[in-house]
Amino acid sequence: QVQLVESGGGSVQDGGSLRLSCAASGYTFSRACMGWFRQAPGKAREGVAGIDSAGTTRYADSVKGRFTISKDSAKNTLYLQMNSLKPEDTAMYYCAADFRFRDCLGAVLPGTLLPFDYWGQGTQVTVSS
Repeated sequence: QVQLVESGGGSVQDGGSLRLSCAASGYTFSRACMGWFRQAPGKAREGVAGIDSAGTTRYADSVKGRFTISKDSAKNTLYLQMNSLKPEDTAMYYCAADFRFRDCLGAVLPGTLLPFDYWGQGTQVTVSS
């Protein structure tokens, strides 16, 4: 049974930093396509960053240079380091995993009609000005 559990969200001031973690279990972590997504109130869910099984990454233009996605296969954990946070980064953040996509990074950004198979419960990030 695949499980994804996010942690690390919270409230910070404009310009602050947070590191999100996503603890994974129930599958071969290193083989998965994984991504971070976010959804703000009244807005559609959007891809933030993706990482494939080889460790190649892709970022949304809005977070490039500020966010870093990484994974530790020994710990079965996905991370999202978020620096220089802005109020517009406020959202619920979700990690997701899938094994089906030939184009893993394209499935995160720009995204596909087919949603990722496995999702965490989300962690709230609030950035105040």
